[in-house]
Amino acid sequence: MIGKLKGVIDSYGEDYIILDVHGVGYVVQCSSTTLQRLPPVGEAAVVSIETQVREDAIRLFGFLSDNDREWFRLLQSVQGVGAKVALAILSVLDPGALATAIATADKHAIARSPGVGPKLAQRICIELKDKAPAFSNVDPALVRLSDSLEENTASHAVADAVSGLVNLGYPRAQASAAVAAALKQAGEEAEAKTLIRLGLRELAR
Repeated sequence: MIGKLKGVIDSYGEDYIILDVHGVGYVVQCSSTTLQRLPPVGEAAVVSIETQVREDAIRLFGFLSDNDREWFRLLQSVQGVGAKVALAILSVLDPGALATAIATADKHAIARSPGVGPKLAQRICIELKDKAPAFSNVDPALVRLSDSLEENTASHAVADAVSGLVNLGYPRAQASAAVAAALKQAGEEAEAKTLIRLGLRELAR
């Protein structure tokens, strides 16, 4: 099994590179994020490799770090997520953003990935929530605040407050966490405008 390749970028394809390693050209499939961050043709590159052996083919997937590769593996532990979908997710969300989305159950962010519908995005959040922190630097406080928010999803005021902060330009994960914190301060009967005001105060810290 190949775990890492060091060579020279020979050429780029739509979703792959050909890496020349001592005269042998390896076809290495990559996410669009990885492709954008690799050096130009003719320059040296080192990529972490995930090797997948099938009856009809051996496929190499390349990543800029071992951590990126671990996320690729982790995503495929979810039913319905194959290599193509995992790469699509990592093309839309880098590992840090993906970890935050999973930890805060932000299925909308994950569903932006090609081939990922709302149900699959929700399954990813549920199945990987306990595993994600081990592969990232997600703030545990953010996870706790998100849990608090999920327990109050029936509240229209909470939903309106989150929507209001998102409309102001804040990412949904941050907006959700801020509203969850505001909810603790103001109580479950708080109106949306109160939660927005307190949420903005949280976001300003």
